[in-house]
Amino acid sequence: MADRGIVLWDVDGTTVALVGRTRVIAGMTCISPVYTAPEHRRRGYGTAATAAMTRSALESADVVVLFTDLANPTSNSIYQHIGYRPVKDKVVLSFL
Repeated sequence: MADRGIVLWDVDGTTVALVGRTRVIAGMTCISPVYTAPEHRRRGYGTAATAAMTRSALESADVVVLFTDLANPTSNSIYQHIGYRPVKDKVVLSFL
């Protein structure tokens, strides 16, 4: 796990948000997962943790990617504010 990182945002002993990243492969890493507990959303915890993880990832990777649902205006606004830009929209279908 030396090549992998996790940022936890803790408030008064409670983890309110977490952000992880994959190890760097071929100069690229992926920010994942990104999670803020529902009762702690809209306070900037997830934004701060994601920005911190992104800065850390850029120290060791040439490319940092983050997959998100382009239909979610809240998360996409946050990610664009941090510096991410949409590249491609993709739909995945599974048939049982």
